[in-house]
Amino acid sequence: MRTQVGIVGAGPAGLTLAMLLRRDGIDCVVLEARDRDYVEKRVRAGLLEQNTVDLLRELGVAGRLDREGLEHGGIFLRHDGRNHYIDMVGMTGRHITIYGQQEVVKDLIEALLERGGDVRFEVSDVQLHEIESAEPRITFTHGGAEHELVCDAIAGCDGFHGVSRETLGEHLTEYEYTYAFGWLGILAEARPATDELIYAWHERGFALYTMRSQRISRLYLQVPVDEDIENWPDDRIWDELGTRLGDVNTGTILEKGITPMRSFVAEPMQRGRLFLAGDSAHIVPPTGAKGLNLAVNDVRLLAPGLTKLVRDGHTDLLDGYSAAALRRVWRAQDFSNYMTQMLHDLGGGPFERRLQLARIEYVERSEAAARSLAENYVGLPAEPDF
Repeated sequence: MRTQVGIVGAGPAGLTLAMLLRRDGIDCVVLEARDRDYVEKRVRAGLLEQNTVDLLRELGVAGRLDREGLEHGGIFLRHDGRNHYIDMVGMTGRHITIYGQQEVVKDLIEALLERGGDVRFEVSDVQLHEIESAEPRITFTHGGAEHELVCDAIAGCDGFHGVSRETLGEHLTEYEYTYAFGWLGILAEARPATDELIYAWHERGFALYTMRSQRISRLYLQVPVDEDIENWPDDRIWDELGTRLGDVNTGTILEKGITPMRSFVAEPMQRGRLFLAGDSAHIVPPTGAKGLNLAVNDVRLLAPGLTKLVRDGHTDLLDGYSAAALRRVWRAQDFSNYMTQMLHDLGGGPFERRLQLARIEYVERSEAAARSLAENYVGLPAEPDF
């Protein structure tokens, strides 16, 4: 088979890239190891920056998002039993929107297939070949048969454990930091008790109140990274959420699990005709809500370069892809680390907790500090320099 761009991975990065390329008249094939049902039900992040929402609207895939997404103008920082509101719209003119990642994926798959896109689910044995040539190849198994896909370029959007980053191997420099705690997250059939997200500092550990709809709440508790979920029956979870967050509407817990916290960056995000995007190249702790948004920004930068390569044979835009993407990646890593360090129990005792409270109180008192937090949280402008 022959296509112009081979895309490995049907997550937000791969699907958004496919939509961008097809809009520009570039042929592409998306290869995904999982079946469609699994991909569309895989629960991940749910907070979209203004940049992400704008791009989905531009691509014509935001109809359901506009109907069902929950638009927010700010967040609450909570400590010592009180909430302080950070008016992000007032300071930046930009919103955030709560809309589950799996819903974004559903919308992208439906639109891509309706527009004649080529998505192959349940592929296996994916291998990338001759990535430094003008015709890199992807071999894979699909439907019990072996296939070869010859491309002008390959986009590796297959996540941290995918074959794309593995292919670059020794050519990468990898940076990683692992936190000593995780998040116990629940999805509950309970009406949210707050109109805005609450980020809570508490001496017993961090907590987050968010939502998925007017009847579904998504809440998190900081727990030890090696904690056993069996130690957290539903009643204990609700009691602890009430302690750390104050008023909480309880209800049936639909799912729960513990997620580790870590930061990871691989650079450069390209070699030859292979380009990494999304979790293939970087992972951020969820405190800053940047994972999905960084993935979308990666491909927003990558698509014009691939289009120019295919149409004109020019690589000038692609040559600068990694550097442009990594500027935002490292900014997001720093912000995510800042939020994580400020709000979680880091195990440093009373002195460290007093430093954290001083930082939070400074954000409350200082317009400059609050504006910096707001600007990073809602997403920096969509220019390459950011």
